[in-house]
Amino acid sequence: MKRRRAVVASVIAWGAAAVSVCAQGGMGPGGGGMGGGGMTGDGSGLTTFETADFTGSGNCSLCHGNLIDSTGADVSIDTHWRSTMMANAAKDPLWQAKVDSEVLRTPAISSIIQEKCSRCHTPMARVQATVDGSPVSLLGDGFFSPSSYLHEAAMDGVSCALCHQIQADGLGSPATFTGQYPIDTTTAAPDRIMFGQYANPLANPMQMHVGFTPEYGSHSLDSALCGTCHTLFTPIIRGDGSYGGEFPEQMTYPEWEHAAPAGGSKPTCQDCHLPPAAGTVAISNRPWWLEPRSGFGMHHFVGGNSYMLQILKARTTDLGVTADATELDATLDRTLADLGTRAATISIPAVQVSSGILTAVVKVANLTGHKLPSGVPLRRAWIHLKVADRKGKVVFESGAPALDGTIAGNDADTSPGAYEPHYDLIGAPGEVQIYESIMGDATGNVTFTFLRAEGYLKDNRLLPDGFDKTTATLEIAVHGGAELDPSFTGGTDEVTYRIPVGARAGRLTITARLLYQSVSRRFVEDLRPDAALSGLVDRFIGYDDAADRTPVVLATAQKRT
Repeated sequence: MKRRRAVVASVIAWGAAAVSVCAQGGMGPGGGGMGGGGMTGDGSGLTTFETADFTGSGNCSLCHGNLIDSTGADVSIDTHWRSTMMANAAKDPLWQAKVDSEVLRTPAISSIIQEKCSRCHTPMARVQATVDGSPVSLLGDGFFSPSSYLHEAAMDGVSCALCHQIQADGLGSPATFTGQYPIDTTTAAPDRIMFGQYANPLANPMQMHVGFTPEYGSHSLDSALCGTCHTLFTPIIRGDGSYGGEFPEQMTYPEWEHAAPAGGSKPTCQDCHLPPAAGTVAISNRPWWLEPRSGFGMHHFVGGNSYMLQILKARTTDLGVTADATELDATLDRTLADLGTRAATISIPAVQVSSGILTAVVKVANLTGHKLPSGVPLRRAWIHLKVADRKGKVVFESGAPALDGTIAGNDADTSPGAYEPHYDLIGAPGEVQIYESIMGDATGNVTFTFLRAEGYLKDNRLLPDGFDKTTATLEIAVHGGAELDPSFTGGTDEVTYRIPVGARAGRLTITARLLYQSVSRRFVEDLRPDAALSGLVDRFIGYDDAADRTPVVLATAQKRT
């Protein structure tokens, strides 16, 4: 409490000076609550909370909104960020439901689950609670509850004052993985450091308005910064309650780090997910004479979760989303554009018909810097191959998507304990190449409960270019049939289809599509029984039942015999 009183006194001292800055126009620290989105760059709806170590995104938007680059494009940080999964990390209804489900299934370690899950989804609230000596919890009267004094800090998600306060010490090492990002919580306003991409920033306005001192930090452009949360180990809790070590739940950063493409250079996380503006940008809208600089990273944070973005748009009021429909549509459009043009390619390099047998080779290439799909083990991509005769009648089909989100031929969608194996050769409609990771428990059975997962029964997700599966560590290794498949290599996979076509071996059209879902149907169905015990699970199931489950088309190829 001594430190908190000292910080408050410091805030009062520099707060008077901030009045002159706020008087120039815009929204001051008191303007804005938790309502809906508003005009571009005006900070409407963004939280303006203040704690000893953090400040709300609404306070940052005062100066970092209304940004226009030299080409006339709107590059406002708050406008782009507020509609992303980063901004809505705490409001994601599937994540909230999964937290509650894991607690229901392993109640003995409820506090451990909630603390670990809070690190990367409600990071500011978690750090502040730890510093304050308060409980770190999400459920009940924890951060999810409006009665919590850290509720607004929690609901601000992965926000400005979290990422830009992360120190460089230890980044890229296990000491900082699983949300163990180093943050200085010993320095009081206005000397708290905010790191950015530019050298020699003008410090006075930020010191006066939000009590932080901007400083150049080269690590703000380093993938290791992202690796703090995009490398996640979860505890293994066996059926008898014993601890079995740690499970590599999400390994996006190590996947990227292991890849060594030809030429030796590769894009960083920031290169793809915070793409540079086309023109130069003055990073703050005040003072008006601030010099524009090149290479400004737009805060698009585009990933692969178009499914959840659609739910956020449909349930904006229910979930307290601060972005409006236009902003959510912009992020959704960017997401679908990236998925459809920058994620993967598919081709049919060889087709042959002999003795009534069609042989077609389908080649898939991963264009990303990590596995595809990456992240939490509930995503999947697959090949939908269709062969039609000259009249358009389907002769053969593998991997057809259904309206309910299932995949024709996928064993997992018809049997909870099964999964589709990896294929190098496909010859029947009931066989489908699905790129996914399947978790197994201590007995070798399929599990969708993270804390029961002891290893991967299958991981044939497409490898990034330059990824050597023979030297990969266990945490990022290939598992299952893909291990011994010679055509499954860094960057690509080839699948041969051998299809009896008989008398229809004349003019045939082969169409191959690479499809993608950010949430598999079996993962959702595994959650469904918990809806009777959890309001959060019940709410998500309702959202999912009403959602569009159409898969995203990553790439398409067609060839005729």
